[in-house]
Amino acid sequence: MSLTDILSPSDIAAALRDCQAPDSFSPKKFFQISGMSKKTSSQLKEIFRILDNDQSGFIEEDELKYFLQRFECGARVLTTSETKTFLAAADHDGDGKIGAEEFQEMVQS
Repeated sequence: MSLTDILSPSDIAAALRDCQAPDSFSPKKFFQISGMSKKTSSQLKEIFRILDNDQSGFIEEDELKYFLQRFECGARVLTTSETKTFLAAADHDGDGKIGAEEFQEMVQS
């Protein structure tokens, strides 16, 4: 399964266009524009599984910087500042990584 099986390719493209400039990425805005914020819990778990590149059950900081590239291979890498802000916003238990529940909670809030 790929992200385009769950999200509209045109919504993904619009979300990526919105954050092309360095330091312009806003997770909340990206989730809204891409349509992720309207998905069910099971769909968000599947999206998380796809984003969890090493299938560890967590999205770690080194995976997070490539977040946009998981949607389109030519997309930019998140800046260090964007990556740290994204991680801090989602990592509720302070373990330095984002679990599936933390991801779902962030997308749906």
